[in-house]
Amino acid sequence: MMLVNLYPLKEFKLPVVAECINPDIFQGKKPKEIEGLEVWEGNKQKRLGELFKVEVAKEESVSEAAVITIHGDVSHVKRIGVGMKGGEIVVKGDAGMHLGEEMSGGKITVYGNVLGWAGSMMKGGTIEIHGNAGDYLGAPYRGSTEGMKGGKIIVHGNVGNEVGAHMKKGLIKIYGNAGQFVGFRMHGGTIYVQKDCGGRGGACMTDGTIVVGGFLESVLPTFTIEGLRKRVKIEEGEVVEAPFYLFLGDLTENGRGRLFVAKEPNPHLGYYEKFL
Repeated sequence: MMLVNLYPLKEFKLPVVAECINPDIFQGKKPKEIEGLEVWEGNKQKRLGELFKVEVAKEESVSEAAVITIHGDVSHVKRIGVGMKGGEIVVKGDAGMHLGEEMSGGKITVYGNVLGWAGSMMKGGTIEIHGNAGDYLGAPYRGSTEGMKGGKIIVHGNVGNEVGAHMKKGLIKIYGNAGQFVGFRMHGGTIYVQKDCGGRGGACMTDGTIVVGGFLESVLPTFTIEGLRKRVKIEEGEVVEAPFYLFLGDLTENGRGRLFVAKEPNPHLGYYEKFL
């Protein structure tokens, strides 16, 4: 196994585009080769070694995948782990936009906050964020309909708007609060928000599952009440034991998506029970 440590040489003021920070690209390279990889700082092309101190170590292991650890704040560094197929990235600080975009394997762990479009168009692998995440988590670029197709994203804090937009497969788990339009135009997969959720959840969804464990101001009128459930399964080994309202929709799209909303934090939704 190849171990690579990256240390920012300064506090970045300008955006840095560094999609070369990727286990697939680092694998098998010597320290000088890694330092020579191209990055952009603002509108100037630079070498990775001009922005980061690079330390490389190797350990004997059956696995040949590289493990990259970034020590420090890289919230201005975009496109870390883009398209990665294996290996591991650990960020001990905040990370920038487009983290793990289109990744198909491996794992990214961030011990801090992450900006927008983390896991955008993701196909596989795992992203775990121990802080907060910005808007468009697991969502595609504006105007695109190619949402998340697989993999798992776990956020221990809060997230912004349009989580899992156009999602087709995979799992997103949020243990904090989420913004508006969770699962917008969702076609499949599962989104779990343990705490409160902004409005318009599941708008235009055609399939998939959204679970809200906290407060939801209102359910869109284009959803219909289906029943009450005593528990909801999030994934293998994780079941939420509490009564949930089950709504189906979005009927404007002839959708058959499932929206589970916890009963106890939402007494204002009690009037739906007369339709059961």
